[in-house]
Amino acid sequence: MSLTVSTVQHGDTVVVTVAGELDMGTAPQLQDQITDLLDKGRSRLVFDLADLSFCDSTGLSVFVRAKNNCDEAGGIFRLAAPQRGVLRILEVSGLVEVLETYPTVEEARSAGAAAPAAD
Repeated sequence: MSLTVSTVQHGDTVVVTVAGELDMGTAPQLQDQITDLLDKGRSRLVFDLADLSFCDSTGLSVFVRAKNNCDEAGGIFRLAAPQRGVLRILEVSGLVEVLETYPTVEEARSAGAAAPAAD
């Protein structure tokens, strides 16, 4: 079980690339990275999941917590390019409705840069 997390700043948005397996053993690594970004005032986050091959409920809880923290900070939270298995977990858990998910990083970044839609 291994996880690689890297970040790249694009304007005021940070793209967080998550690769490998996100589970009980590796979730703290991602959580630490997210906490560090939020502590530095980086609350506009797009997660590139193209190379994330597995995500369990612990990983999902990291994403939910990150979304809540980004919302509280007035930022954005987007998931991008999940593989079929990860997308299926998001769908089955109902989180695909809560965690905005886009087919590509570019679409997620563009959506994040646009003004929020009125309710």
